[in-house]
Order: sequence, then C-alpha cells, then structure tokens
Amino acid sequence: MFGKKYDDLSSGVSDNNSDWTDEKESRDFETLGLQSPKVSEELVDRIRRHFFDLVNPSIAANLSNEELSGKIDKAVMEIVDREKIPLNWREQNQISVDLLNDMMGVGPIEMLLGDSSITDILVNGFDSIFVERSGTLELTDLKFRDDQHLLGVARRIAASVGRRVDESSPMVDARLADGSRVNIIIPPLSINGTIISIRKFPLNSISLEDLAQKKALTEQMAKFLEIAAASRLNILVSGGTGSGKTTLLNALSAHIDVNERIVTIEDAAEINIQQQHVISLETRQKNVEGGGEVSQRDLLRNALRMRPDRIIIGEVRGSEAHEMLQAMNTGHDGSMSTIHANSARDALSRLEDLILSSHSNSHPFTVRKQISSAVDLVVHVIRDYRGYRYIRSISEVIGMEGDVIVMQDVFKFNETEALDPENPSSNFTCNLLRLRCREKIKQYGQEHALNRIY
Repeated sequence: MFGKKYDDLSSGVSDNNSDWTDEKESRDFETLGLQSPKVSEELVDRIRRHFFDLVNPSIAANLSNEELSGKIDKAVMEIVDREKIPLNWREQNQISVDLLNDMMGVGPIEMLLGDSSITDILVNGFDSIFVERSGTLELTDLKFRDDQHLLGVARRIAASVGRRVDESSPMVDARLADGSRVNIIIPPLSINGTIISIRKFPLNSISLEDLAQKKALTEQMAKFLEIAAASRLNILVSGGTGSGKTTLLNALSAHIDVNERIVTIEDAAEINIQQQHVISLETRQKNVEGGGEVSQRDLLRNALRMRPDRIIIGEVRGSEAHEMLQAMNTGHDGSMSTIHANSARDALSRLEDLILSSHSNSHPFTVRKQISSAVDLVVHVIRDYRGYRYIRSISEVIGMEGDVIVMQDVFKFNETEALDPENPSSNFTCNLLRLRCREKIKQYGQEHALNRIY
C-alpha cells in the first residue's frame, strides 16, 4: 500500500503489534458505551501529514477495506511511536478510522451514514454540516479539513458511479454504496464552496403497513393503495421535496405481482423494488466532449422495446412525461412515478406543462384528455411545519368535463382539524362509493378486498 517508505518504516516493528491491533479492533466504542475521543487538531494534522507522505494511492486502491484498515492501524501506531506523540489506543483508533474514511469513505460524515435516525445530511461548505432528524434540522460539530478535502470527497462520490464533477460539469446526481441519493454542486455555481446534499433511505424496505404504524396514513388508506397497486392502476405520487414520495413509491411497488416484468428509470438509482424480475436503468450525463448523454426520455423509449409489464419512473420532470402517458395509454397499466407539486390538482397541471413545454405543437385540450385517460390515481404527500410526513389526499381522475380534468377525492385530509398523530383516521374523510376504477379493480379480482375496507 505505502511503497518502499512504509516498508522501511515498518521493518523494525515487532510482530506483537498485531496482537495490539486485534485487541483494539475488538473494543468498539459503541460496545463499550464510550464517546469517540477528541484529539487536538494540531496532533491530528501532524499524524495526517506523516501518513499521507507514506501513502501510495495506486496500491491502496487495490486493497480491500479490511486490508487497508489493518495497514492504516499499523502506520498510525508507528508514526505515534516514532514521533513520540502522546495518544492512547482509543485516540489512535479514532484517527485510523478518520483516515480510512478519508481514503475510502466520505470523510467526517461517514459516521452519519450509519445513524438510522438521520434522514438527510447537508454539507454547506467544509465547516458547516447539518443533519435532519424527525423533520428537524440540527447543526453538527463535524467539519472537513478545508475546501480541497471536501471537493476531493465530492469527486470520489461522483467517480464511484461513473460521473464527474468539475468546472465544466459543476452539478451532479449520484448515489452512495448504501443507496443514499447524493446531489453535488460546486463553484462557480455555488458561492459557499462545495455543497453536498445526501438523502438517506432505510436499509430495510418500508411497507404500507409500516407507514400506517408511523401514522403516515390510515390502515384503510393502506389497504386501498394495496388494492390499487395490485389492480394495475396508473399511480402518480406528488409532493414537495423531502415529503416521502420515493418511500411511498417503494412501498406501493411491493404489491406488484411477482410474475410481472418491471423496468425502473431514474437519474440516480434509489427505487428499491423487492421483486425478482426488475430491470433498473439509469441516465448518463454528457462526457467531456459534450456528447454521450442519455436522458430519461431516451431510456423510456428503449424500455418500451423491452417487453415491460410495468414502467416505474423515479421522477417525471421533463420531456419524458409525454412518453410516460403514451406508455400508460398503450397497454402498460400499473405504471408509477413521482412529481413535484403542491397538490393533486397541481400535479396534473404540472404534468400538462411538462408535455406542452417539450411538444409546443400539442393542443392543451388533447394533452388533458391524454392525462385523464392515462392517470388513475394521484397520491399527494406532504411534510408539514412540524416535520410530520403523511398522505394528504388520494384522488381519482374521473375524466373530462368540457376542457377541464375532473377529479374526486377518495381520501382527503380534513382541513378544519390539525393532524392528530395518535389517531390519524379522525382527520380524513373517505369516499369509496363511486370509484371510476372499480371496473379495473374487479377485472383483477380485487373487488372483494375493496368491499371489505368500506
């Protein structure tokens, strides 16, 4: 890993050091109930300078995390001994962990990725790191060493998914190994230095039943959405940023029949579908020469040639909206997607705007007619001022009346009452009597299940 310099340094180290390393690695901080030790920045920088003088990156890149961790432990111990730096084993271990995170992970925010209570990690420059817990933002005491350290981590994240971030391409969407979604933007577009926004997703899939237990919807609403997904209704999930659209989309996809072929299309893969027959497609940005871009629209056109039973688009936000409607109207029932909007009605208006902006020769009435015949349900989710995430409404698209798309609320939040987390069913009105989609539900053998939830 470290080349000749490291070999010379380690030649006088006794084999007994491996015993110390094994003992140290077995004493995990969390197991002992200890806080990570705080070491002065001056000492850390001193060890770091000596360490990186010895590193051969090309060799380190070919080592596994376990091999690299062991070599880092030995190197830190030898530097401490040689330089006579007053650190105990816990402090040395923490420095080793930080160095490993610098080389293979995401630096000081690596520890935040393992915290299940955190949903968002927001890096606003090298010395300002926020996290979101339970809908509330908190400033942490973590920081990167400097702007270059942060930029290096950002470039490593982008490179891990075959993308780049530099002055010619200062914005990028990527993902981490655990599936977390990452957005990066750097100067000159960002005035405050490199900005990294990480949206974490649960390691284990969240079901509609789980969401009901978390008071995000009622059990009656969960049963209806199960039936809707199983009956191949075309579902559009709308909401604002961070409202839980993707989480709900994942939960809905769990009720797709295991024998169906599913194709997912995303800018950065984050949909986690449990079925076996899933084809995941991901867009590609332009290369250095300005070519090679593959958009969601391109992928959607190709997906139609792949014999899909269902097509799931992570988020519709451009010209692919037209192809999505065509797919829904030509035998690909059960398709799903998300869209940014402030309400169910706004979701359809935004869908119309996306199509008209990319097809200027289309007539608004024709587009609305296509939308009304393609989309069956719009499920609107919100995150309110208290940080609660829940379904605000489930609306059915009825058809056209004149030149207006007609919708009816199947479930609707009672605007006159504040949300009661302990009893959310008291906050929703239900209307299951005149469903336009009842015939499709009956066609897929789900009518008895629908009758049971009245």
